[in-house]
Amino acid sequence: MNYDESCVFCKIGRKEIPAAIVYEDSEVMAFLDINPVSKGHTLVILKEHFRNFNEVPKNLLAKVMNVCQTISQASIMELKASGVNILTNIEKAAGQEVMHFHVHIIPRYETNDGFNLEMKPLAHEEKELTNIATMIKRAM
Repeated sequence: MNYDESCVFCKIGRKEIPAAIVYEDSEVMAFLDINPVSKGHTLVILKEHFRNFNEVPKNLLAKVMNVCQTISQASIMELKASGVNILTNIEKAAGQEVMHFHVHIIPRYETNDGFNLEMKPLAHEEKELTNIATMIKRAM
């Protein structure tokens, strides 16, 4: 199993650093974020070290997403969240701070919960969208 001795999430996965664990199996662990942006903010990690989403084998991504869905459902049921954001960041430009693949489960509440995820649309032309779609398809 790939392990990075300098990685805080690897250490949490091995229980070398304590965490408020919400879920655990042999490959996946979920724990409360120590710097939450909302009540119940949870991080889901693989115990094996992968730098980010793009490096994780698809079968392990599926396991992580199953855990994310279960925690999301529990957050709505038990914490009375009105909704949930599920996100992962890839590299520093996208906001990744810990270079170990992780998914944020962020319960949202009707009252101002202090977290803002705003997506402002860019102006575009239809031809530009077609060109971008072609470029992405070519790379796949």
